[in-house]
Amino acid sequence: MSELRTTLVQCDLRWEDPVANCRMLEETLGDLGGEQTDLIVLPEMFATGFTMNSREMAEPMEESATVAWLREQAWQRGCVVTGSVAIVEHGDYFNRLMWARPDGSCATYDKRHLFRMAGEHERYAMGHERVIVELKGFRILLSVCYDLRFPVWLRQQPGPGEHFEYDALLCVANWPAPRRHPWRVLLQARAIENLCPVIGVNRVGEDAKGLPYAGDSMLIDAKGEALIDEPKGEAFVKTASLSLDELRAFRDKFPAWRDADHFSLADGVGS
Repeated sequence: MSELRTTLVQCDLRWEDPVANCRMLEETLGDLGGEQTDLIVLPEMFATGFTMNSREMAEPMEESATVAWLREQAWQRGCVVTGSVAIVEHGDYFNRLMWARPDGSCATYDKRHLFRMAGEHERYAMGHERVIVELKGFRILLSVCYDLRFPVWLRQQPGPGEHFEYDALLCVANWPAPRRHPWRVLLQARAIENLCPVIGVNRVGEDAKGLPYAGDSMLIDAKGEALIDEPKGEAFVKTASLSLDELRAFRDKFPAWRDADHFSLADGVGS
């Protein structure tokens, strides 16, 4: 039976202080590694908080100390470690999700939907490619925060002869407490409509602008039921397992995918 042991890391973040945040995360994770988990999920912009100060805080991809730290953590701990980082590459700035593997390789996903209410669309460039990674037999679609509000971007798009494009959806976030209800509902909705587990990790605490974060990080099964759901506002590190066999059995028993609409996705957003 293929199982994916998944660790959610819900924590407070030091504002625009990558060194302090990486040190804090090392201490928080302790000796957690491949003997206990396959995947460690950190929040969006775990090194800085959700900063719009991209020109000063974004790190060059090839020289990024934060990316190097993430790769080192994956190698030392013997499991995948993931979270997003402010990156500058070829003159463009990205909110980039890094998927660091223990063999030293790294997959990346650039956030597609930029949160205009904070001016993110003016400080970062939009991503154009959906990215699916594989781990322990699970195909996992990567996403970041505001992407969660756009179901078409995250919808299963199986190819010819396929029933499903992916087996789990991952979303890392800095999602403020005043909008915690949509966060919780959307995580569950994405699980239900795509017949797949959803891994959602958010932060807690307060940022430099006084904006509070309630957390509500959750691991949700394909029925929309929470496997991990801790009390509001509390930092935690918690692990639970997803079963590929159980997922396949549920999809066979409840084949809603047979009635899914066919569609194609054009590039670009909004107007």
